[in-house]
Amino acid sequence: MRKYIVYITVSGLAFLSSGFSAVNEQEGNGISPLVMDPALMVKAQASLLYESLNLEEQGMSRSAFEYAYRGYLDLLDKDQLNRPGILTICDLSQSSRRKRLYILDLLENKILLNTFVAHGRNSGGEFATRFSNRLSSLQTSLGFYVTGATYRGEHGLSLRMQGKEPGINDKAYRRAIVLHGAAYIGQGFIGRSFGCPAVPREESALIINLIKYGTCLFIYHPEKRYLGASRILND
Repeated sequence: MRKYIVYITVSGLAFLSSGFSAVNEQEGNGISPLVMDPALMVKAQASLLYESLNLEEQGMSRSAFEYAYRGYLDLLDKDQLNRPGILTICDLSQSSRRKRLYILDLLENKILLNTFVAHGRNSGGEFATRFSNRLSSLQTSLGFYVTGATYRGEHGLSLRMQGKEPGINDKAYRRAIVLHGAAYIGQGFIGRSFGCPAVPREESALIINLIKYGTCLFIYHPEKRYLGASRILND
């Protein structure tokens, strides 16, 4: 990961020089540069964003956001994102009865949407506990994705996703893992998909239009096997 200059404003909020277009690098305006070690900088930045977005109050774990932010920056560094600033996190450490999908605008520092999302039917019941990249597994694949184009299929408007982690989620396209709406999500009982991150049907068009065409999507679970194997998180 490249080195960054982090800017500490008078309000105490930090910004990356290359990651946030709102930063004014000229002297004045109460902004001063501070060179930091990349790993420490990312952790500090993630902590500030987590707190400023009040994500703890929204139910997201700090670890979920810190890992998501680290991977988002990695994809940004590699020019994998056509639409920087938008970060979607599916926090599968939470119960499927909770609103565990978060769409964040990191440039505007706000939560765009927080809603329900399904995990694969063979990944578990109320809680997801098993994950797979295998064809026909009907399990969720963890890790980082970049959203693609939309299409209309059996679930109506749907969004293709490209898995960016070899051996972890790179078979997403062959498995037809897409984001789509479903009537069984958020209806007071547990809805599970064939491995897709399915969302409430009445919100699916809004969600898809918010994140389509090259944004970062992260499916998180504190599974040690994934956290240890992910090249994006460990490079």
